[in-house]
Amino acid sequence: MSQFTDVFLQFIDGWGYYAVAILMALENACIPIPSELILGFAGYMIYAGRMTFTMAMVAGMVGGMLGSYFAYYVGHYGGRPFVDRYGKYFFVKKSHVDIAQEWFDKYGIKAVFFSRMLPVVRTFISLPAGFAHVDMKKFFFYTFIGSLPWTALILFIGMMLGEGWKVMMEVGHEISLAVAAAIVIICIVLYVQYKRKKKKRVH
Repeated sequence: MSQFTDVFLQFIDGWGYYAVAILMALENACIPIPSELILGFAGYMIYAGRMTFTMAMVAGMVGGMLGSYFAYYVGHYGGRPFVDRYGKYFFVKKSHVDIAQEWFDKYGIKAVFFSRMLPVVRTFISLPAGFAHVDMKKFFFYTFIGSLPWTALILFIGMMLGEGWKVMMEVGHEISLAVAAAIVIICIVLYVQYKRKKKKRVH
């Protein structure tokens, strides 16, 4: 999809928040458009005073959630055979679906949360969740809380980098792993604090 990069950038430049929402929907519907490209450029637009952080965040989240739901329903009603047969026509690689499936098989519904910060898996995790017919409310919850920090952070980094926002395209995977590690550490710290407070209340 790299040959379409300029087209995507022109789309965002011309249509603003609508373009961000549409492209994020496509990315989360398993069309391999890097979110670092979409949100990174949106961050630059914030830096340039052509977007606001809040509205770009809303556009990114709305698009991401809609795309995730679409992928979930494809998996839910089409199943793995449908995706394997027709996915190639939409740039969906079987190997990428396999990686997402391995994550879901190992961690279950919680993978929908953690995978939103990881390369490749982030885009395709909705499919195995659909294959497994997971509860829609749980899918919404884990998708939302997983997508929120990623969307906000990439917008923020793009905004801070300004003219140099394209650096994210070169180190996108490293950013993903760093974000995932940070989220895991925060969750562990919060869990430990919770257990300590609970223990104090008991005594």
